[in-house]
Amino acid sequence: MNAYTAPLADMRFVLNHVVGLDRLAGLPGLEVAGEPDLIDQILEEAGRFSAEVLAPLNQPGDQQGARIENGVVRPVAGFAEAYQTWTAAGWNGVPFAPEHGGQGLPWTVSTALWEMWSAANLSFSLCPLLTQAAIDALERHASPEQKAVYLDRLVSGEWTGTMNLTEPQSGTDLGTIRTRSERSGDHYLLRGQKIFITWGDHDMTDNIVHLVLARSPDGPPGTRGLSLFIVPKYLVGEDGRPGVRNDLRPVSIEHKIGIHASPTCVMSYGENGGAVGYLVGEENRGIEYMFVMMNNARMAVGLQGLAVADRAYQQAVEYARERVQGRPVQGADGAAPIIRHPDVRRMLLDMKSQIEAMRGLCYEVSAELDRAVRIEDPQERARSQEMVDLMIPVVKAWCTDVGTAITSTAIQVHGGMGFMEETGVGQHYRDVRITPIYEGTNGVQAMDLLGRKLMRDGGATARRLLDEVRAVADTLGEEDRQLAAFGDRLSAALDATSDAVTWLVETFPADPARASAAAAPFLEMMGLVAGGWMLARGMLQARRLACAPGADAGFLEAKVTTACYFAETHLVRVPALLGPVIGGGSLVMALAEDRF
Repeated sequence: MNAYTAPLADMRFVLNHVVGLDRLAGLPGLEVAGEPDLIDQILEEAGRFSAEVLAPLNQPGDQQGARIENGVVRPVAGFAEAYQTWTAAGWNGVPFAPEHGGQGLPWTVSTALWEMWSAANLSFSLCPLLTQAAIDALERHASPEQKAVYLDRLVSGEWTGTMNLTEPQSGTDLGTIRTRSERSGDHYLLRGQKIFITWGDHDMTDNIVHLVLARSPDGPPGTRGLSLFIVPKYLVGEDGRPGVRNDLRPVSIEHKIGIHASPTCVMSYGENGGAVGYLVGEENRGIEYMFVMMNNARMAVGLQGLAVADRAYQQAVEYARERVQGRPVQGADGAAPIIRHPDVRRMLLDMKSQIEAMRGLCYEVSAELDRAVRIEDPQERARSQEMVDLMIPVVKAWCTDVGTAITSTAIQVHGGMGFMEETGVGQHYRDVRITPIYEGTNGVQAMDLLGRKLMRDGGATARRLLDEVRAVADTLGEEDRQLAAFGDRLSAALDATSDAVTWLVETFPADPARASAAAAPFLEMMGLVAGGWMLARGMLQARRLACAPGADAGFLEAKVTTACYFAETHLVRVPALLGPVIGGGSLVMALAEDRF
């Protein structure tokens, strides 16, 4: 169960032939993207570390779980050593600026690495993931003095970071946050309680930098009165070293159905006078700054859906090859491995096709993020950022919904043994089940896609995306009959999605409740179309690469077969989703509350 092998061949194919990593080399500061041998070495080493260090800790971590002792959270055995090795190798700083000790690699490459970390050990990966999000927020909004104190140590991994939003009475509705701040000289004093704080405490590093959303002293009600504060576990002295313990503590660790090795803490601030905090940016702009962290984390969570799904798929394939059960309907007289049974084969191909679609989408949106950060032309940079903004809720929600379904299918492949804890496949389902919930539930993501992204420009960015997909679909018809059939499926899906965009843009202003009830099926349409787009690009490249000397014909033909299955099984569902978008909303709101 503990075995994990990074899918490096698939990763390279997507990076080099679908996303086009070499095209990022023309962006300022990303020249390294044009060095394929170096990128290969990085991927190989990350794959080795994931397989040999992180994956073996996954099941023991689930069984042991983090614990709290005398007000200190103790990670599971082996995590601290793995973390020190991980940071010493420089993995924490891969996408960050060299001026702060980072390596300046593209986010696209970092995304491939994070797929490996998350697949090998989701609980472990959550600690540096929040650090990464904190770095992103501080790079953009912290003062030079704050950057000097915190950024280098966060980038190196010497210190870790957290994100503190949720409170007992305040889940998605951040406007009800009660944690308050008061000015005290050059800093603020914070008092309040936060819940669901991932890796809110541990003893793996000398300090933890909490980014805390709290109410401003004189701020207006609601989210407009929130500010963002740096609240270190230990106050930093003039020598840059951690000193006196700040007035904060972990009260308890939540008891969860999964990710047991990741301590999810209840955190208390200011029980003895007030926790010292330092304002990030300006007062009353905290929600704006925190969205930098949330968008970073939402992209990473979507990737987690892909990663755990791939881990579960690998285990299902291995089991299906080894488990001898029953006689195939054709081709053999005696008992055979269950992978020869059509229904098991169907489940595996269904998993594989969706994983490849998700991988393409995650990497493509990461490449768009690189362009949004690095393109010098402000108009082009803005266009890339608009596309990133549009697709982040799709990546987060669609990939986690699909990832959860795939891990469930992995249990099904195992049959009755999948329901037994000793096989370990159930852990994948328990771990991944949080991904459609945290960092904004998938219903929130659907509403974000509709209310904030689609409506802010009347669907213009969505239509630009659909036009790009349409260009690829039209190209497929010029290749061969198999690709042309895929193009027909993709074109039909595009027609339905375009109709959905038109209906939602027209309906939302006058009847927002009806349109909102259609947000989730619309997001699914967008995910399926975007996934199909990536597979279509892969098919084209596979056909062209097959003609090259020394080509791996089996690998490339499998790409085409897998994509065609996705078209015949999943893209065909898109036109059917148009009905729930247009007609379902009125029914959702029509049923009286007392009839549920």
